[in-house]
Parts: sequence; structure tokens; C-alpha cells
Amino acid sequence: MLAAIAIDDEPVALDVIKNLSAKIPFIHLKASFTNAFEAIDFLRKEKIDLLFLDIKMPDISGIDFLRSIPNPPMVIFTTAYSEHAVQSFELDAIDYLLKPFSLSRFLKACNKALEQYELRNKHNDASSSSVFIKSGYEQVRVELNDILYAESNGNYIDFVLADKKITSRLTMSETETLLPASLFVRIHRSYIVAKKHITRIEKNNIWVNKTTLPVGANYMHDISKIIS
Repeated sequence: MLAAIAIDDEPVALDVIKNLSAKIPFIHLKASFTNAFEAIDFLRKEKIDLLFLDIKMPDISGIDFLRSIPNPPMVIFTTAYSEHAVQSFELDAIDYLLKPFSLSRFLKACNKALEQYELRNKHNDASSSSVFIKSGYEQVRVELNDILYAESNGNYIDFVLADKKITSRLTMSETETLLPASLFVRIHRSYIVAKKHITRIEKNNIWVNKTTLPVGANYMHDISKIIS
């Protein structure tokens, strides 16, 4: 079951999401908001897996809202405008629904979210010592302890090891799912690093062995937890 909330400044649009969510057995829509700022407090207090988020809202755009919250849940954008699609996927959105959308299209987006949720639960287990990374036509087995960091490179992810680099066609969201949170931490929209290989932490930078990587403002909270 995915715990979800919806944010849209139009009550009619929220009603559509409520009605469609009620038809999908693995979606539990816990709350809906016409005011994005009211949703922030709810997100602080409740564990949410999935966010249905409008983009064009009067006080803050959905894009800016997502960037403002630490450790955001999975997000499905719901909008009447197509011009933000590329930008939304740069933020690792699960899907981008253009209004008006059908039940079948809504279900397809929700199935993507469920698939990623199950993958995340499967891989976020420190007892697994290795992962398979698809590189070209091959599945390469890589020891988790050997991965220094993962770096976004366009439509690809570079997994950087001490002696080599493995490139795979993945999004950052899929990479976060693949690498267990007990061993890795996201420090930037473009970087996930191995906690055990961090050698130095400063305000805006982290050293992984001898490589300096930037820390994004939205990920400072995760870094502070490592220090504490």
C-alpha cells in the first residue's frame, strides 16, 4: 500500500484524483491540499510514499515546491501544461500526467510508483553485499563496498569505483532504489555517495577518497545525520 497525498489549487482536480485513487487498491490517499504550504507541515509529520503534485499553482510552482522539501517522496506531476515535462523528469518524477487524464493513464503512473517502491524495499537491505548493474547488454555484478559514488550523466549514471567506471542507463531515482540507504546517501541532484568512503565533510562539499563533490542545499539535512 502506497500512502499518498495530492496538492492542486483546483478543488475539482483534487476530486478527480480522489475518485481515481479510490479505484486503485494499492493507493491510500491520506490527504489533499489546495494550499501547498499546508502540505509541508503534513509531510513533516506523516510518512508519505507518493505525491500527486500540480505544477502551476498561484503561490509556488510544483517544481519549486518539490525542490524545497528535504527527502521528497516519489512524485507524479499532474498538470494541464506540457512544457515542464523535461524539467520534471530532471527531478526524477515517476510520471507526468496531462489533464484531463483517464483512469488507465492514472493507473499506469501508479503502477510505475508501486514498481519503484517494491524495488526500493527489495534493495534497501544491508544484508545484500552486491548488486547487478546493467551496462550495455550485460548485467555486471558489483560489490557495494567497491562503489565510491554514482554520478548523473545526462540519461545515464556513472558508477565510480576505485579502479573503473561502469555506465548504466538509469535515472537518479532508480539509482537511489538500487543502492541501499543504509550504505549510501544522496548529497546532490547529481550525486549519491557511499557513506563508508566519505573522508571529509565541509559546508558545501564532501570528499570521497580524494574526489571533491558538491553538496546540494536540499540534501544538507541528510549530511548532518551522517555527522551526528
